[in-house]
Amino acid sequence: MVSWFLQLVSRVRGFFGQKVADCEFEDELRTHLQLLRNRFVDQGMPPEDAAVAARRQFGNLTVLRERQRETRTFLSPGVLVQDVRYALRQLRKSPGFTLTAVLTLAFGIGANTAIFTLVHAILLRSLPVADPSRLYRIGDLNDCCYYDGFENDNGDFDLFPYDLYLHLKQSAPEFEQLAAVQAGGSSFSVRSGSSTAKPLRAEYVSGNYFTTLGVGVYAGRPLLDSDDKPGAAPALVLSYQTWKADFVGEPGMVGSTIYVQTHPFTVTGIAPPGFYGDRVVSRPPDFWVPLANEPMIEGAGSSLEIQGEEDTAWLYLLGRVRSETNILSLQTKLSGALRQWMAPRPAFNAHGRAALIPRQHVVLAPGGGGIQKLQQYAGKGLRMLMILSSVVLLIACANIANLLLARSTTRRAEVAVRMALGAARRRIIRQILTESVLLSMIGGIAGLAVAYGLSRMILILAFPDARNMPVQTSPSLAVLGFAFLVSLLTGVTFGTAPAWLSSQAKPAEAVRGANRSTGDSSSLPQRALVVLQVAMSVVLLAGALLMTESLARLEHQKFGVATANRYVVQFDPQGAGYTVDRLPELYHQIEDHLSALPAAANVSLARYTPLDGGIWGTCVIQQGHPAPGPNDKCFSSWVRVSTKFLDSVGVPILLGRNFSAQDTQTSTPVVLVNQSFAQHFFPNQNPIGKHFGIVSPKNSGAFEIAGVFADFTDPRGEVTPLFLRPLAQRYAGYTDPEAISSEKSSMFVGSIIIQFTRPQQDAEAMVRRTLADIDSNLTVFHFVSYDSQVADNFRQDRLIARLTSLFGILALILASVGLYGVMSYFVAWRTSEVGIRMALGATRWSVLSLVLRGALGQILAGLCLGVPAALYAGHLMTSFLYGVSGFAPFAFVGSTLILGICATIAGFIPAHRAASIDPMRALRTE
Repeated sequence: MVSWFLQLVSRVRGFFGQKVADCEFEDELRTHLQLLRNRFVDQGMPPEDAAVAARRQFGNLTVLRERQRETRTFLSPGVLVQDVRYALRQLRKSPGFTLTAVLTLAFGIGANTAIFTLVHAILLRSLPVADPSRLYRIGDLNDCCYYDGFENDNGDFDLFPYDLYLHLKQSAPEFEQLAAVQAGGSSFSVRSGSSTAKPLRAEYVSGNYFTTLGVGVYAGRPLLDSDDKPGAAPALVLSYQTWKADFVGEPGMVGSTIYVQTHPFTVTGIAPPGFYGDRVVSRPPDFWVPLANEPMIEGAGSSLEIQGEEDTAWLYLLGRVRSETNILSLQTKLSGALRQWMAPRPAFNAHGRAALIPRQHVVLAPGGGGIQKLQQYAGKGLRMLMILSSVVLLIACANIANLLLARSTTRRAEVAVRMALGAARRRIIRQILTESVLLSMIGGIAGLAVAYGLSRMILILAFPDARNMPVQTSPSLAVLGFAFLVSLLTGVTFGTAPAWLSSQAKPAEAVRGANRSTGDSSSLPQRALVVLQVAMSVVLLAGALLMTESLARLEHQKFGVATANRYVVQFDPQGAGYTVDRLPELYHQIEDHLSALPAAANVSLARYTPLDGGIWGTCVIQQGHPAPGPNDKCFSSWVRVSTKFLDSVGVPILLGRNFSAQDTQTSTPVVLVNQSFAQHFFPNQNPIGKHFGIVSPKNSGAFEIAGVFADFTDPRGEVTPLFLRPLAQRYAGYTDPEAISSEKSSMFVGSIIIQFTRPQQDAEAMVRRTLADIDSNLTVFHFVSYDSQVADNFRQDRLIARLTSLFGILALILASVGLYGVMSYFVAWRTSEVGIRMALGATRWSVLSLVLRGALGQILAGLCLGVPAALYAGHLMTSFLYGVSGFAPFAFVGSTLILGICATIAGFIPAHRAASIDPMRALRTE
């Protein structure tokens, strides 16, 4: 016994480099045993019993030391390096398995990392400003871009008039700074020196904008409060990206003069690199302009003039709160200040509207991530894609686990030999887990390349017109950390079951041969993993079919307009210096010159084109009716158009007449209304000849209805009242300065619609050349086919449908490969059994049916789990669907059939191979 202890402890001491002479160590042990024996004798124990107890305690101490040695060995870096080298050798020995596993993991991990890249850049990113945690926005919704009167039925205020901004700023000293920014954005013609004008995007901001955000400048100085006062010299700050791209990084840009809509502005500064403004958008502002300059830029016809617009809300408010401010108390205080401001103003208390004031309130939302425009637009879609990509990763993990389980069976003899030579069970588990984690890390590295390409593709598809977009696809530290964590968890997830089952190998198998094993403990987990793959694949396939059908119904609905061989040109006559009085001549020239182009059929001009996302709206007052009350539905969209507008978009007149050359400034002001307008405001009546007005009851007879045209829908199929007014007529009966200003502004159109009789390959070049011949200062902002403009309305739906289909196809492939692998393994494992069956008279059909029954059983089990899960997923996807129910039978029947056919084929191939086994060759394998 003592000699055995001496050998064991000698090994322990030798491992830690503490070797001593054997004779000295033996003397030490004997001394230790004698001391233990004497201690027990002193306690009154008989000498014989004391000797036994001393040896027992000595043995316990030795076992404890041995366990400590094993633990230190298990955690030592040297052993870890040894395991990694061994794992690399094993992977190198099986290149086919390694390549399959790495590609599978690359797609699974890459898809998740790509979606997380966008989630982090859009949903989780803070503005590049000082201490973003103290930024709060007054408002939580992204109503855009202006609103008259009360905003929402629930009283939630998110847009603010300029006067209300000043009131809240004075009422809340809890804000260190409170800034106002334009809710939408504006594109202007900008010219520097003698260069040609270019379209750049601007944002109106208050003078304390940069101070509120805590942002300095790269060069020059930021905007100041003194720049935002009436009479101040026009000033602006350029973005760094615009300075580099559009002004070639000119060193003397600060202090120079550039012309915005023909008005001179001094460049006071250049924003720092990386600063993109107060929100994440596909096209951030190219420059920032003080609010005080808005009337000058927009001109006398501005509808957004700061002074005198007590009810026109067009500003977002973003402020920096002081430390230790109670946000809920501040929210309550601001809501009270809002109601106090509304109470004395006719725009909010007249015609019974005072009853709505008590429900008006504001919500303070964290502003560290900026004004959540793109976040709210894309957030739901990104979250859904994150869930779908996670399901793909789970399917990939199940597939790799199946491969490892099959592989572990072929390595059973090796593991048994290692255990027979003394390898501990946990050492085996650690070795196989190391191999799994190493495999997932290699897959994760490959997945980073997939993630970069996929995220970049998503951004290009989602925002093809993006410019200086702050969302980056290059891996950041957060993305790299996410990829590492996902790779690590993936390796542990798919490696645990194979590692555990491999460690159950018995050393006796090394002696008798692994092929003689009577059972296969990995068979049940493999089948369970296939069932899981089938179930999750049903969910993804059903979701893909639902999204594809929804997109098809969106894109192929009857919009009520013709788009073939039509092109839309967006331009800005005001930016070229045209006044209201000069516009008629310009419009005539444009129509005459463009109509002379080869194959041109119709040319028209409009403030907005159908389905382009633009809208003007007002409250309609029928002649003889009082002013609408707070609950009256009086809203209607309206557009200023030229005579041939309806012809150019293919919308027919149903009743009355179209605009004509006789509709001039001296004739009766006429309008055309759509069917919805006629039914809403003149139900069960002939609307032709009826009169209505806008702004106030005293103008209720301003316009006469000359005709009714067919409805055309918006992208979501909703039809709202709409009336058209001719460009040749400007109503002169307004006395309110705001109404006069709005009337002048409506004369400036923004789009030209050109219809050709046949496709034109060089349409853009011809149109640009023609407009340049008319006036070289006319800036073309955008040229696009009408088909593309309509299709852009469904960009996000199309992207989600394509990605969902991609994930569904990937899941189908992985599930089919998984089933094929399991059935192939089943056939290989039971080769001898099949040979015996066939030698005893079994037919090929009976063998084929035996294998197919196993495959079909797994498929049916997966379908039984997958269909209910798919039904629940369809319920969650309802908000993404158009014209399709989340429980549409075709999606679940279709996904079941597709998966069933593919899985049956995957199971039939191994089954056919089993039925072709030569009985004698199968028996010789034993």
